[in-house]
Amino acid sequence: MADPDRTGSHGWRGELGVYRRLVGARIRSDWQYRASFVLLLVSQVLVAGLDLAVIAVLFGRVDALAGWTALEVALLYGLGGVAFAVADVFASQAELAGRHIKAGTFDRFLLRPLSPLLQLSAGEFALRRAGRVVQPGVVLAVALAGTDIDWTPDRVAMVPVALASGTVVFGTVWVLTSSVAFWTVETQEFGNAFTYGGNHLTQYPIDVLGPWLRRLVTFVVPLAFVAYFPAAYLLDKPDPLGAPSEAALLTPAVSLALALAARAVWSNAVRHYRSTGS
Repeated sequence: MADPDRTGSHGWRGELGVYRRLVGARIRSDWQYRASFVLLLVSQVLVAGLDLAVIAVLFGRVDALAGWTALEVALLYGLGGVAFAVADVFASQAELAGRHIKAGTFDRFLLRPLSPLLQLSAGEFALRRAGRVVQPGVVLAVALAGTDIDWTPDRVAMVPVALASGTVVFGTVWVLTSSVAFWTVETQEFGNAFTYGGNHLTQYPIDVLGPWLRRLVTFVVPLAFVAYFPAAYLLDKPDPLGAPSEAALLTPAVSLALALAARAVWSNAVRHYRSTGS
C-alpha cells in the first residue's frame, strides 16, 4: 500500500502546485453552469443567515446573555462563522472519506503521488460554499465597529490571528472526526456533532454552559479558542473558569497542536487502511 506520508518527487511545494491546478479545474468546471453556480452561492448566503435569525429572536426576549450584549454575541457569531465557513470551503471534504472507503474508491487516492487528503479536498472542492463567509463577515465587521473595544496593537492583531486559528481548529476537527471512518462505518453524524454542532456552540458565550461542558470545549475539543477567548480578550471580559484574558494568546499554539494531532491521526489511519476488496 502506498505511503500516506509520501510527498512526491517535487516535495510539498509540488503537491500544493498540483492541488491548485486541480482546484482550478474544479472551479472552471462548476463555472460552466453559471446560473446554477450563482443560485447555489446565494443559497449558501441565505442559509448562513438562519443562525443569526435565531440569535436575533433570542435577544428580542432578553437584553443580555450571561452578561454578553447582542453586539458582543454578534462578535462571537462573526468570528466563529467566518472561521467555520473558510474551513468548510477547504477542509469539509474530508468527511467524504467514509463514502469512498465504503465504495472502495479510496484506493485510487493511494495510487497517485499526491497526499490522499489533498486529492480528496481538491476533487470535491466547491467554491459555492464561500457564500457562507459573506453573512458572518458582514456581522463581524458591524460588531467590531459597534462594540467598545480598546484598539491596542495586540487587539488589532488578535482579529486576523483568531480567524486564521479558528479556521485551522475547525479544519482539523473535520480531519480528526473523518479519520474515524477508517475503523468504523456510518459515523458521519458523529463527526457532524463536532463540526456543524461546534459551529453553533461557538456562537454563544461558554458562560451559559454547564461546568463540564465548559471544560470539554476548552481542554478536550478546544472550540472555546475559536471565538470565545479571542472575543473575551478583545472585550476584556473575565472567563467563567477563572482563566486570565491572556489565554486568548494561546490560540495559535492550540490550533497548531490540534493540526499536528490531526496529521498524526490521519496518517496513521491511512497507513493502516486495507482495501474493501471486491
